[in-house]
Amino acid sequence: MFRVAAFLAAATLFATPALAGSYAAKPVVAPAASKIVGKNIAWTCAGGTCRGSTELSRPLVICQDLAKRAGLLESFAANGWALSAEELARCNASARGGSTEVAKAN
Repeated sequence: MFRVAAFLAAATLFATPALAGSYAAKPVVAPAASKIVGKNIAWTCAGGTCRGSTELSRPLVICQDLAKRAGLLESFAANGWALSAEELARCNASARGGSTEVAKAN
């Protein structure tokens, strides 16, 4: 009986889908496209903000991927938590042009 209960408990754990994280970013310059497809995430951009969700949990990597596609980012948040200024600078180093000067000017 214990083996059956253990099996059912294990099956429940592995059958539970991973929770998707939500991400929001504000590019310095609004992207021309309203949809941006990144690595393992699709972004919807409107009103100067881009939003997306994915099961991945590495905000800096996701931020860097968006910066490569959309340019410098003014802000980036994962599940409501904003990246620090240092992390945002590391993210923006991946942006087209690789400079954070525009972000510092704002």
